[in-house]
Amino acid sequence: MVKKAIFLMMAALLVFTAACSSGGGTEGASGDDSVTLRIAWWGSDARHEYTQKVIDLYKTKNPNVKIDVEYASFDDYWKKLAPQAAANQLPDIVQMDISYISQYAQNGQLEDLAPYLGNQIKVDDVSENVISTGVINGKQYGVPAGVNVLGFQYDPALLQKAGADAMPENMTWESYEALGKQAAEKGLYLDGGVAPDIFFHYFLRTKGHSLYNAEGTGLGYDDDQLFVEFFGLMRRMIEQGAAPTPDVANQTKGIIEESDLVKGKGVGIWQWSNQFVAVQQVADRPLEFAPMPGPDMEKGLYMQPSMYWGVTSNSKVKEEAAKFIDFWVNDVEANKLIKGERGVPISGAIKEAIAPELSDATKQVFEFVAAMEPKASPMSPPPPVGSPEVISSLADVVEELNFGKITAEQAAETFRKNAESVLANNK
Repeated sequence: MVKKAIFLMMAALLVFTAACSSGGGTEGASGDDSVTLRIAWWGSDARHEYTQKVIDLYKTKNPNVKIDVEYASFDDYWKKLAPQAAANQLPDIVQMDISYISQYAQNGQLEDLAPYLGNQIKVDDVSENVISTGVINGKQYGVPAGVNVLGFQYDPALLQKAGADAMPENMTWESYEALGKQAAEKGLYLDGGVAPDIFFHYFLRTKGHSLYNAEGTGLGYDDDQLFVEFFGLMRRMIEQGAAPTPDVANQTKGIIEESDLVKGKGVGIWQWSNQFVAVQQVADRPLEFAPMPGPDMEKGLYMQPSMYWGVTSNSKVKEEAAKFIDFWVNDVEANKLIKGERGVPISGAIKEAIAPELSDATKQVFEFVAAMEPKASPMSPPPPVGSPEVISSLADVVEELNFGKITAEQAAETFRKNAESVLANNK
């Protein structure tokens, strides 16, 4: 009897111990409210440093929460995330890029955040055009970490050297080309060329189309003359000396210090607003913003998330994960650390609260985005599954066109064939 009693006591103790030890990463599993979150992002060392400070601040305000962090460069981030997704072991909170969010959402790896909006995540002072950018197939799979808008970032002194006192008002593609010829005559590039997918998509939107159809099963335009018109212009800019040839551009691609604008050889750069601060810091001289060309700039312009925060389907602490996203969006102290590095904050109250903390360059970004936001139209749906392959194909055919190896008509035909082949897998 004594042995039996001892055995029963030991068994009960083992059950109790197992129950207590199973509480890691769950909410209230053992009668307390301790929570462990895993969060993952990509970025530079500077981003890692301030993100860790934001996390430390969250833990200070929420002492029951432990947060494990995972971060990497952009390419390595997706290489690490893929096997975790396959094993159903993704972090609770993941940073999502616009080119990948559709894939993870449609694979069932992201949680619909709609039930958390207005509850754990306050969005009452967030523009509908902004929050809706995280909607895919009717579900809210991402909350923007910040927003960007396209524009021309330029050196006014170099613009004067090119013979113009100011950028053209209500600029059109025609006046842009004319300004390019003027710059070339003075031995300057007007710009360093454009990212094909981003700016062709903008151009298509001004014409009432988009790069992809709403279903993600094909291209969003039927007339290849639109391709010819846009990339024919980009090719002429190179031929006229208003933009560098591909071999020259490829030598400096992605290296801010080597860009034509920084080295005083190019008037400006077409890019996202959140890239302005880095260029300004390296150039170390006054730079300014100009809006995108038209006509119908308002139809083409949109607010794009710099990236999203998403909660994964496999997370066992979704509510706490949502609370952290709310902290990122709405906490003043946190945003004084972030300072708009992941794009202009989506909360109107936060933008106003942190304005005194910003550098002059970051203030320029905030002001430009604020000026463009009322002019912007709703963003097209996030790129569909397969979009990285489509973008790579577009870059390849445009490079061939810019080298003069194929015509714009041939490039349009090849791109359509390649893109439709990839996107047909989504049907």
